[in-house]
Amino acid sequence: MRLAGVLIGALFLSGCINAIAESRVESALRNAGLGERTSACMAGRMVDRLSITQLRSLEQLRRPSETAREASLSDYLDRVRRVGDAEVLAVTASSAALCGTGLAR
Repeated sequence: MRLAGVLIGALFLSGCINAIAESRVESALRNAGLGERTSACMAGRMVDRLSITQLRSLEQLRRPSETAREASLSDYLDRVRRVGDAEVLAVTASSAALCGTGLAR
């Protein structure tokens, strides 16, 4: 019985951590200039596929200026390419493509 409680607690905590990570990634994408809907869609996929270290590298990507309008996915992918991590670029590009076409959640 005690083990079952521990497992349920671990699953609950894992879900909370995942939700927090997804929220932070979504905020980072918005700060980078992506739209609300695109950011929400991409964040869920990216949290499931990238490590915390990789996600933190993306948090540093801000839009070129605070007065700039919403960034295009192409502009954002150019900035992601400069991170220098092929997996980050692949996951971000595939997430952008699937979310842009409506094939992702």
